[in-house]
Amino acid sequence: MSILRRGLGALALAVALTLPAVAATLPSRAVLSGGCCPGAVWTPDSRALLFLDGPPARATTGIYQVPAAGGTVTRRFSSVAYFSPALRWAVRPGPGEVTTLERLADGRRFTLPTYGADVAWTRAETRLAYVRSATTGNFDRRATRVFVADVFGAPRQVASLTGGSLHGWLNDTTLLLSGKPSAQARDRELFTLDVRSGARRVLRQALNFRSVTTSPDGRFVAYTVAFDSAARNGLWVQESAGGAPRELSTFGSYRWRDARHLLLIPLNAAGGPHELRQYDAAARTWATLGDLGDQVRSSDWSVSPDGRQLHYLSARDGNVRVLALP
Repeated sequence: MSILRRGLGALALAVALTLPAVAATLPSRAVLSGGCCPGAVWTPDSRALLFLDGPPARATTGIYQVPAAGGTVTRRFSSVAYFSPALRWAVRPGPGEVTTLERLADGRRFTLPTYGADVAWTRAETRLAYVRSATTGNFDRRATRVFVADVFGAPRQVASLTGGSLHGWLNDTTLLLSGKPSAQARDRELFTLDVRSGARRVLRQALNFRSVTTSPDGRFVAYTVAFDSAARNGLWVQESAGGAPRELSTFGSYRWRDARHLLLIPLNAAGGPHELRQYDAAARTWATLGDLGDQVRSSDWSVSPDGRQLHYLSARDGNVRVLALP
């Protein structure tokens, strides 16, 4: 081989190593067709998807199930309710203040005065939280009361917020909340609350917090700040124990895959297939997993509880599709 050819080969290799890798298309399969069905969710064992359907496609209205690999659709629940993540409880709001909670294993029930609000469960699903807010007036000035209860127990108020929100449990005793310290304050606080001691830890202050989501183990919090100052706007990841927030360089729709990995579909205003990226919150590194060869409709996608699969509603044909994650 000539010196010139060797030199050109080395130059080509050097260029190739500096160029970003082209994302491969991740193969997916349609498990529901005919435009069915928005809002599907995974079963706790990651083997199937649950979805709401009824006439004319199904004989009766109910919660149906389809295997993650595709196949026969079966009815899982004949009644419509909010079901807990582990499918241990059915939550059925009534026409007034009373919500009925039923343990599916034995049919045992108790009630809470949630006024139709859904509830947030601890991972063990032995304790829950909910909020009650005023229904009139400017939201930024509405009083929001936060309640917790053990299953089959009486609720107790643990906090009062102004223009506040409940974002879930970090562990069995700690809630993640946001709200203004007073009706006159401009900014909200994103903070943790120990429901036993009442201890609070403020993580961040901003005009508002959107799409707040916690990693499965509660260690990390991801959230978006918008319509604030340039220094505050963006997508952020922060440890729930405190410390400085980290702004992510990419913005889009995001879900936690596991205790340290955040999946993100970047905003794509130019059109074309949606890309799937993964952020390692512990190592603070990015990886591109591939593209969907499609677009996700209305941010309707989720990751299976075991972190191995992803479902999305196809913008191309309206079908629910499933893919295996690299």
